[in-house]
Amino acid sequence: MQIGIEGVLVGHRTDEQAKTGCTVVRFPEGTVGSGEIRGGAPASREFALLDPARMVQRLDAIVLSGGSAYGLAAGDGVMEALEADGVGFELRDAVVPIVVGLSLYDLAVGDSTVRPDAAWGRDALAAVSDDPAIGAVGAGTGATVGKWRGHDAMSPGGLGIHRVEQGDLVVTAIVVVNALGDVDDGSTTVRVLDGERVWPEPPGTEAEADPNTVIGVIVTNAAIDKAGCFLVAQGAHDGLARAVFPPHMRSDGDGFVAAATGEVEAPVDEVRLAAVVAMETAIREAVGILSE
Repeated sequence: MQIGIEGVLVGHRTDEQAKTGCTVVRFPEGTVGSGEIRGGAPASREFALLDPARMVQRLDAIVLSGGSAYGLAAGDGVMEALEADGVGFELRDAVVPIVVGLSLYDLAVGDSTVRPDAAWGRDALAAVSDDPAIGAVGAGTGATVGKWRGHDAMSPGGLGIHRVEQGDLVVTAIVVVNALGDVDDGSTTVRVLDGERVWPEPPGTEAEADPNTVIGVIVTNAAIDKAGCFLVAQGAHDGLARAVFPPHMRSDGDGFVAAATGEVEAPVDEVRLAAVVAMETAIREAVGILSE
């Protein structure tokens, strides 16, 4: 699936045997970004600097990874490679690449001793293109959904990409779907409204409930600032809530970053609306449930 925004590239490293991997989203010079986490169990790196009130305005790369918190180490390799190319926030004595990381829990699916590390991050960055693979690749390799109903009801998740175009405006969602809930076509919500009990029997202890997470990026060519990107990231969460039921649970680490390359003038609300549509569709496409 083509990203459709000049200079925005995506690359993967995939370990099909261990059922894990990582995905790097590389941005062009001048990109700004912000983000929001709504899930109760996030694993993140440098997310605090995305706050619109923080000093740094640039964003060089996002690393999405499996391996739970261990997988955040993939960001080290991306930082090292970008530093070698002279890319980053310039200080008196150093250049510091601005690399944000989000990881998901896939340790229960494959080989839990194999986790993305710095070398994996470098490999994924070296593999970036404007037409990356989707499905069970990169950070989506070991992703699963539907775990709230127990492991017997679990089904594959994956990595999805969907692009929305409105004139010159482009808004693209890149998402890894590893939700506790179901990717829903609306039927589960209807059962709740009709009064049918849908909440499954709880596991014996909280420790038996695997952590999960839907993580991703909304990238746009719109000319918006960090505050605008924060609003767009909120729109991404709205898209998640339209596609996943139930969303944002305590054991989900749901987090999204919104990044803007600044090429096209567009109202923030228009970008946010497109982000809702792009994220909802990308989540459903990641598991093969296409919107009508």
